[in-house]
Amino acid sequence: MTINPLPPPRTPDGLGRLPMARWFVVIGVTATVVLTTGVVLTALLIEQVREAGPRPQVEVLLDRVYVALIVLLLVVIVAAVVLAAAVRYVVLKPIARLTEQVRRVAAGDFDHRPNVARPAELAELASHVDSMRERIVTAWRTAEEQAAELRRSNGELEQFAYVASHDLQEPLRKVASFTQMLEQRYGDRLDDRARQYIHYAVDGAKRMQSLINDLLDFSRVGRVGGERTVVDTGAVLEAALANLAGAVEDTGAVVTADPLPRVSGNRLQLTQLFQNLVENAIKFRSDGPPRVRLTAGRVGGMWEFACSDNGIGVEPRYADRIFLIFQRLHPRDVYPGTGIGLALCRKIVEYHGGRLWLDGEAAGPGTTFRWTLPAAGDDE
Repeated sequence: MTINPLPPPRTPDGLGRLPMARWFVVIGVTATVVLTTGVVLTALLIEQVREAGPRPQVEVLLDRVYVALIVLLLVVIVAAVVLAAAVRYVVLKPIARLTEQVRRVAAGDFDHRPNVARPAELAELASHVDSMRERIVTAWRTAEEQAAELRRSNGELEQFAYVASHDLQEPLRKVASFTQMLEQRYGDRLDDRARQYIHYAVDGAKRMQSLINDLLDFSRVGRVGGERTVVDTGAVLEAALANLAGAVEDTGAVVTADPLPRVSGNRLQLTQLFQNLVENAIKFRSDGPPRVRLTAGRVGGMWEFACSDNGIGVEPRYADRIFLIFQRLHPRDVYPGTGIGLALCRKIVEYHGGRLWLDGEAAGPGTTFRWTLPAAGDDE
């Protein structure tokens, strides 16, 4: 099994750039030079003593010291050679072998099992590395299975979306249209209760169509048309207000905004976000004409937006519930809707890497929603 290779290791600095084998060579050569220098200096001192004409007993002792120095030097040389060979075959070679195996695993070959038999410390280290490898492989396979399941689920969801947008809505359109035709053709023969039943049937079919369309919009966030570009949120607001021109005119709403920035995102989804929030502000209005104001301020690498109104407001205890799908705080006959609008807004904002919340500490009446969006790359 091959996985994408791991990033390259951090480059060592200072004395850490010198390989361990060279450290052993440097230390060994330094010790040999120092010992040899000491032996040579001792030999020179012995020669100087001899030139002074010492007694015969001293001569004999000097000869013995000479021999002892030579034997010591030979012993040290032999010990150094044996130690170098031992370090090479017991330490350096196993480390090099383990390093090569770890590099092979890091390069993406996660089926390769690092195995070093000696020394005990390196064998233990190799075992730990192999345990980490097995964990990575297990996690990767689990992630692959989950990704495959997610792709299958997304495929089924796309198929459902196609069916919902075509096959499921067609019977609803027929129910609504033929029920209306029934009322038009036989209206003079129907009593008030029959007309009321027809109204319920048509209203139910239309609400079901609206619910299906909202569910489709909710499911498409992040899957369909998710290309991100630099988006002027001022232009996005203008497009949203153009879509809401009828509601704005009917209610006498006044929507104002500060200069809005450019962000990185999907234009269609951001238009839907602004449209839903402004539409909510208009829908949940108080007795007076709706007043809606949008502002934005820079917070680090994000822009924080706010949408405030003078409507009926939301109690802080419902700050989380209002973002749940199909959750409504008011009867449908008072404030129409499917209960998906704010859930869709939150999903759009989270898809763009931001968050949406109800500002429970905002001053004044009405409701204030705040949300963040990533700033455009060229926006300072």
